[in-house]
Amino acid sequence: MAPIKPFYPVRCNSTPGVLEILGTLGIGFACSSKSEMALVQDLGISPENIIYTNPCKQASQLKYAAKAGINIMTCDNDIELKKISRNHPNAKLLLHIATEDITADEEMNMKFGTTLKNCRHLMECAKELGVQITGVKFHVSGSCKDLQTYIHAISDARCVFDMAEEFGFKMNMLDIGGGFTGSELQLEEVNHVIRPLLDVYFPKESGVNVIAEPGCYYVSSAFTLAVNIIAKKTVEYDKLLPSGVEQTRNDDEPVFTYYINDGVYGSFASKLSEKLNTIPEVHKKYKDDEPLFASSLWGPSCDELDQIVENCLLPELSVGDWLIFDNMGSGTLGEQSTFNDYQRPLIYYMMSFSDWDEMQDAGIASDTLMKNFFFVPSCIQLSPEDRFSTAA
Repeated sequence: MAPIKPFYPVRCNSTPGVLEILGTLGIGFACSSKSEMALVQDLGISPENIIYTNPCKQASQLKYAAKAGINIMTCDNDIELKKISRNHPNAKLLLHIATEDITADEEMNMKFGTTLKNCRHLMECAKELGVQITGVKFHVSGSCKDLQTYIHAISDARCVFDMAEEFGFKMNMLDIGGGFTGSELQLEEVNHVIRPLLDVYFPKESGVNVIAEPGCYYVSSAFTLAVNIIAKKTVEYDKLLPSGVEQTRNDDEPVFTYYINDGVYGSFASKLSEKLNTIPEVHKKYKDDEPLFASSLWGPSCDELDQIVENCLLPELSVGDWLIFDNMGSGTLGEQSTFNDYQRPLIYYMMSFSDWDEMQDAGIASDTLMKNFFFVPSCIQLSPEDRFSTAA
C-alpha cells in the first residue's frame, strides 16, 4: 500500500500517545470536528495534512477551518456545497460518491455519498459558486465481504475525474476511505484488488495523490481494557438465554450477572452500533478444572441498553475482580460521556525498547513522548493480562 498516503481518522482513537506517534511518522489526519482539528494542530501538523471529513459540517466549524487554513474537505450534496461556499470560499472539495456495499446488517445505517448522476449537478453548482473541486472520496465498510465493491468504486471515481475535465476542474486527489479492520490478510486482499486498477486509472504520471483513512487498522489491537466488577447477582437461567434458545443445563447450577465499571456510555460505546469483537478474559489465575458458569456482563448505568456481553462462560468471580478485553483501541476512547458521572479509564502506554530505538534512529522519538511510556524488553511477549499487571 506504499503509494497510498494514510490519513488517520481522529475519532477512531484520539489519545495523545496515538496522535503523537502517528504525527511523528508523517501520517495525515482526517478530522470530523473543530476539537479534532485543534487537537492535531497542537501537535504541529500542517493544514495540508488535515482533511475535514464530516459530511454534515457546522457553519462555525467551517469558519474555523477556513481561518486555520484547513481547505480539503468532503461534500456529497448541493445544500452542503452552498454552506461551504458561504463559510469557506477557499475550500477544496472531494466529492463523496456512494458505494454499493450495503449488507443485511447495514440496511438501516445512515448512508453518505452521492450518485454519479448527481456529481454532474454538483459540479455545475460548484462552477456557479466558484468553489474548487479537487478530487473524489469513497468509503467501503469493513463489514463488506465483496471486494468487487472496490472495483466499482474506483471505476466510478475515474468517471467523476473525466467528468470534472469537462467543467475545467483540476483534480489531484483520490480518497479510498477506511474500512480496514485491523487484519493484515484483509489489507493484502484489498491491495491485491485495487493496485492494478489504480495503476490503470490513476497512474503515477497522472499526478493524482491517492490517500486512505485507516483507523481501526492502526489502533484496534494496540489497546487492552481492564474493567473491575462492581456488583454481582444470581439470576434465573432462562432470563439469561437469548430468545429462541433452548435450556440445556442443570437447574442446580448458579447463573451470574456481573456489573462492571465501564459500559456503552464509555469504552464500549461502539457496542451500540456493532457487535463486540472481543471476549473477556479473567485476570486472576484459576485452575484448569475449575467449573465455568453461564454469565452476562453489564455496564454501571443500570440502563437496559448497557449490556456488554449477553452470555459467556466464566469461573465464579467476586466483586473487585478484574476482567480483560483486548482489541479495544478502536471507537473506545473518544469524547467522554457525562452519563452517570462516567470516568474515562486511565491509560498506560507501553513500548518495547527495540521499537523505541527504531524511532530514535529515524529521528522521530521525543523526550515528551518518552515520559508517557513504560518500556519493556523486546524479548518479553506480554499477554493482555501481563500488560495490565505491568501497568498496575
